[in-house]
Amino acid sequence: MGVIGAGRFGTMFLAQARQTPGMHIVGVVDAAPGRARCALRKAGWSDADIGATSVERALRDSTTCAHHDAAELIAAAGLDVVVEATGDPRAGVEHALMCVSHGRHIVMGNVEADALAGPVLAQRALAAGVVYSLAYGDQPALICELVDWARTCGLEVVCAGKGTRYLPGFERSTPDDVWLHYGISAEEAAEAGLNRQMFNSFVDGTKSAVEMAAVANAAGLQIQERGLGFPPAGVDSVADVCHSRQTGGCLDRDGTVEVVSCLQRDGAPVPRDLRWGVYVTFRTDSEYATRALAAYGVQMDRSLRYGALYRPVHLVGLEVGVSVATAALAQEATGVASAFCGDVVAVAKRDLAVGEILDGEGGFAVWGRLVAARKSVGDGCLPIGLAGGARVTRPVARGDVLTWRDVALEREDVAVSVRRELERWIAPASGGAREERGRAAAPPVQT
Repeated sequence: MGVIGAGRFGTMFLAQARQTPGMHIVGVVDAAPGRARCALRKAGWSDADIGATSVERALRDSTTCAHHDAAELIAAAGLDVVVEATGDPRAGVEHALMCVSHGRHIVMGNVEADALAGPVLAQRALAAGVVYSLAYGDQPALICELVDWARTCGLEVVCAGKGTRYLPGFERSTPDDVWLHYGISAEEAAEAGLNRQMFNSFVDGTKSAVEMAAVANAAGLQIQERGLGFPPAGVDSVADVCHSRQTGGCLDRDGTVEVVSCLQRDGAPVPRDLRWGVYVTFRTDSEYATRALAAYGVQMDRSLRYGALYRPVHLVGLEVGVSVATAALAQEATGVASAFCGDVVAVAKRDLAVGEILDGEGGFAVWGRLVAARKSVGDGCLPIGLAGGARVTRPVARGDVLTWRDVALEREDVAVSVRRELERWIAPASGGAREERGRAAAPPVQT
């Protein structure tokens, strides 16, 4: 197998893959010179382990090559699986298509690319007989696992999501003040090699929106009118909070995604929070099952109609081996986009002037809001995954959603083409309404 992207996610996976029988990391590719070799050393590889000078030699000698060319790695004869961990949505789309054309299974640790065009990538992989999968250990795949569990047990999924740290106003956070939210200094962050723009995407809500779009598209869940509300909730209260307002919760309706905050609106901590975890809320019409759930310690709401199952942590790259093994050995995905339900659109953090170049996710100019795919496409909204490098062509006021008409893209590449293909999945229906492509056209979620 090969790894593209030697950042924190990729390095965490390398640390465990090295110790997993049956896994041979043929090559690690990163755009930054020297970072692939540095990641391997950090993850425990010796100089002898990474002595291969080419992918072919690494395959022959069962060693690992720190490489610079993703296309060459993907094309190497004998490669089975590629983990895409760049975090760059355009690059992720390109790498996924390369994998499909060469018959490689792809584990998409690049959730940004999945939110941008995942349903199309998954459909092309299915047609080619390869697996396209969300990465186990990242929250979307773990949430999909909980959704599958609930449905397979005959429970109605009411809501699914994760926890985070959020307060109103965080969407205006910039890379200049991001470390204040983490309680560390800029010097400490630099010493740890942390990317301030990437970490700011967690603070301003963009990453949460991207991950929930991936979950909605993989699990067939819908998007609330407000997108994400970030209600305060923890282990003991998520079953009370995450169902519809009509039944005493806080959601627009059931069957949606939501991210809960570990902070009360006054900034006080939520008891037993889910900041690092994932959850699913569900209901059953069986009084017998309801009593049994409560008797066995399942967190139930006050009415005893709604329950919640949760996992308190996610371990990111440390768990990706589950996806690799599932793809290679069982020919299945640990979560896969199967419909176009949710999208993430670019919203102005401040007034934007003509001629400005947008810096994309986690930057100074825009943040990502979760919306229903039918609304995004119907309104011509600019996806956050294509905002980086776009030039503003007409003024946009702070808080406004950007549209395709407001920008000129840096380049018309394969990622733009695939995204346009996805948008055609939502076709005009009778009466001027729009409809979403059904789930039958793409593979089901499998875990």
